[in-house]
Amino acid sequence: MAKPGRPGAGNSKKKGAQKGTGGHSRKALEGRGPTPKAEDRAWHVAGKRKAAAERYAAAGGKGKPGQKPQGSNPNRSGKSKAGDDTETVTGRNSVLEALRAKIPATAFYIAQRVEMDDRVKEMLSIATHRGIPVLEVTRPELDRMAGFDGVHQGVALKVPPYEYAHPQDLLEEIIDGGAVPLLIALDGVTDPRNLGAIIRSTAAFGGQGVIVPQRRSAGVNSAAWKTSAGAAARIPVAVAPNLTTTLKEFKKQGVFVLGLDGGGDVSLPALQLADRPVVIVVGSEGKGLSRLVTETCDQIVSIPISSATESLNAGIAASVALYQVSSLRSGQLA
Repeated sequence: MAKPGRPGAGNSKKKGAQKGTGGHSRKALEGRGPTPKAEDRAWHVAGKRKAAAERYAAAGGKGKPGQKPQGSNPNRSGKSKAGDDTETVTGRNSVLEALRAKIPATAFYIAQRVEMDDRVKEMLSIATHRGIPVLEVTRPELDRMAGFDGVHQGVALKVPPYEYAHPQDLLEEIIDGGAVPLLIALDGVTDPRNLGAIIRSTAAFGGQGVIVPQRRSAGVNSAAWKTSAGAAARIPVAVAPNLTTTLKEFKKQGVFVLGLDGGGDVSLPALQLADRPVVIVVGSEGKGLSRLVTETCDQIVSIPISSATESLNAGIAASVALYQVSSLRSGQLA
């Protein structure tokens, strides 16, 4: 009961909202639930992109190069997101070769108002026929996708992780095809641009593949793709769990192991094993060949250079050796 002299006072035991309150305080504490994702909000930029992507997919992936981006925004950081191990191939030659090789790309990016040449037209044609989404983006976005000092030339291609071969499978395939093995193995080469240059030279001079060790070695990433000018789509790269063991196995199958080193006992022009199955081992520019690999080689070959130059870059050394072997083979076969 209310006490006298205290109007409005009382001890009502009734719980919950009182008449006229609507339970405002309790509802305010409950909140409105989780905030919807940006792509689920129709008025948000991300929501508009999602809707455009859905319309694009419903249309069978067909569209004109001049259309606005039809899909998610490209990775602005230039690196893969967590859990996303795809690679971004940039540059007209690299992208075109990847498309020609029918690598299962997931998106083809093209810069707004890009200069249309025959290569770009062919890229668009291949992407359209294969159902690869064609996304028009700004040049700053492509710059971010290409990463530091990357040159994209107005195009980029999102591709899955590179599929490496097994060294033994690679050798058997070459032999079964009736070719004389000419392979390059890398010992401690950690710069992906060197790897890309070596892949490109291997393709140019008739080599059939490149072997890299599983540890302490560059891999086929976007930088290697770019430097290879698309040759990474044609030349297989194999990963050796242990390079020394792999080289020993190759020797048992009749392959001669030639190591490149400035202090070699055989000069490259005097090489007499060019017509044999060979694997040329290239070491890092600083440390050269490791001790175990050196002990495994059948011959240590040196490239004659000017005394004013201390050594050659790994990619250049591999190119010179491949050219020499290719030239000797051509002369011996002529």
